[in-house]
Parts: sequence; C-alpha cells; structure tokens
Amino acid sequence: MLLFVAHRLLYLIPVLIAVSLLTFFIASLLPGDLAYTILGDQATPENVAALRKDMGLDQPIYVRYFGWLGNILQGDFGRSFRTGQTVLQAVAERLPVSIELMLLAQLGALGIGVPLAIICAARSGGPFDRFMTGTAFGMLSVPTFLSAILLIYFFAVELRWLPATGYVPFAEDPLANLRFLVLPSLTLALAEWPSIMRVLRSDMIATLQEDYIALAKAKGLTPAQILFVHALKPSSLTLVTITGINIGRLIGGAVIVETIFALPGIGRLLIGAILTRDLIILQGVVLLVGAGFVIMNFIVDMLYAILDPRIRHGHA
Repeated sequence: MLLFVAHRLLYLIPVLIAVSLLTFFIASLLPGDLAYTILGDQATPENVAALRKDMGLDQPIYVRYFGWLGNILQGDFGRSFRTGQTVLQAVAERLPVSIELMLLAQLGALGIGVPLAIICAARSGGPFDRFMTGTAFGMLSVPTFLSAILLIYFFAVELRWLPATGYVPFAEDPLANLRFLVLPSLTLALAEWPSIMRVLRSDMIATLQEDYIALAKAKGLTPAQILFVHALKPSSLTLVTITGINIGRLIGGAVIVETIFALPGIGRLLIGAILTRDLIILQGVVLLVGAGFVIMNFIVDMLYAILDPRIRHGHA
C-alpha cells in the first residue's frame, strides 16, 4: 500500500507544475498592464516604468514565472495591491465558507441521488425508473443560476421560509448559518444529483446481473441485504470518481452561487479579483483551487485502492 501511495504521489509533481504554468501564463496573457491598473490616475510613463521594474514586469515571462514559483515554494503567494492582504490571508478567510457550501451540496446530492439510484436499479424498467431517468435528464439541462433564482423566488420571496442572501459564521450562530446555506447548497445539489443517480443506477443494474448476486438470492438473503451489502459496494467505484470530479464542478458552480446569494467565499473572491484586475489574487487563488482539485483526485485514487484491493496490487 505504501508503494502504491508513493507511486501516486510522484504523479502529483508534474501535474502541479503544469497547473502552475497554466495559471501563470494565462493570467499573464490577459490584456492590459498591471502597472497601469495599480497606479490608476498616477500612471505617468515614469511611474509606470518604475513600478514595472520594481515588480519585475519588464523581465521575460519565463524569468517572472520562475521568480513567482520560487516565492510560492517559500509560502509567498503575493499580496493584493487593492487591500494589501496576502493571498493566503484572503483565502483563509473565505475558504471555510466555500468548503461548508460544497460539503453541504455534496451531501445533499448524495442524499438525493444514491437512494433514487438504488430504488431505480431494484425496479429497473418500471414506471418509477423511467420517470426518474427522464427527470434526471431534464435536471441536467437546467443551469445553476436558473435553479438559484427559482429557489429564491419560492422559498425566500413567496413562502419566506429562508433568507435569500447573506451569511452568518457557524461559530456565531449555527442555526442561522445553516439557514443561510440551505438555498445555495440545494442549488448546487440539484445540479449534481442527476449524474450521481444515473451512474450508480447503471452500475448497480450491471452488478445485479452477476452470478454471486444470484447465489445470494438462492441463499435466501433479503432484497435489502442484497442491495446494500452485496451490490452497493462493488457499484461504488464509478460513484467515487464522479464524486471527486464533482468537486471541480462544485467549485465552478460556487462562483455563480456565491455571487447570487452574496456568500463571502472563494467564488466571490475570484469574481472580485477579475473585475478589479487584481492579478496577484487571481493567480494565487486559481493555483490553490487547481492544486486542491489535483489533491482531491489523489484522494479518489486512494479510495479506489481501499474499495478494490486489486487496483493497488496492479491486477485491475
């Protein structure tokens, strides 16, 4: 197992380097001059030239990249020219909001998708299965912002059960914190549960055709034992992959959802950095988000090895 983990960790290094390269070069190729953006009304040719030299913007792009990467390896991701706040401070303040939102959204998507997948697999081809499959296809076509607007209209405007915007830290008031996060997390969950349901349903239907399932039925095991003990675990490998990939989708969805619901998370930090051309914050946050996604894929690989020992021994 240790050899398997070490082998996977070696793959992370070139991937993280590639993420840093893409992050830096894409941000550097954006139109405009960072020196002009920082100086604003004081952007005289002399001031611009001095600032460009001070920030190293007059150097070749590859020199700037290695300088930026060297600072990151020392824990210095840069500092916002607007607020004076470091990237790590800005992320540390907002990351708990985004993590809580994505965690609640993922739990909601699993809470909806997994039970529906089990029921549909157990009654494959029946009316309920056909109805839920059609509903899942329909939900995949609904954009996140539309779900958010509809949920706000029904639950915040018409019924007035939940707040439409705002945020209360969990440490201040746990109940209020959850009330403010219900609609945002439900918005993301509604976008994610169809893929979870469809994948798990398909895998469970295939698993239920296996010979050992027929043997379990011949032994007189109950349908619940067959579904939850013998069929669910072997069918969960693809589900683990989908759940890991959904983290990346949730990050993208969180940018829209956090803006609509006025949540002070990573998504709003990114939007603010883009609108104000705060490239230092933008580069640092995108790099951290990309690295987080890569690490999540590594964790998915580890879960694969736990669920199926053949993988870590190289037999699958």
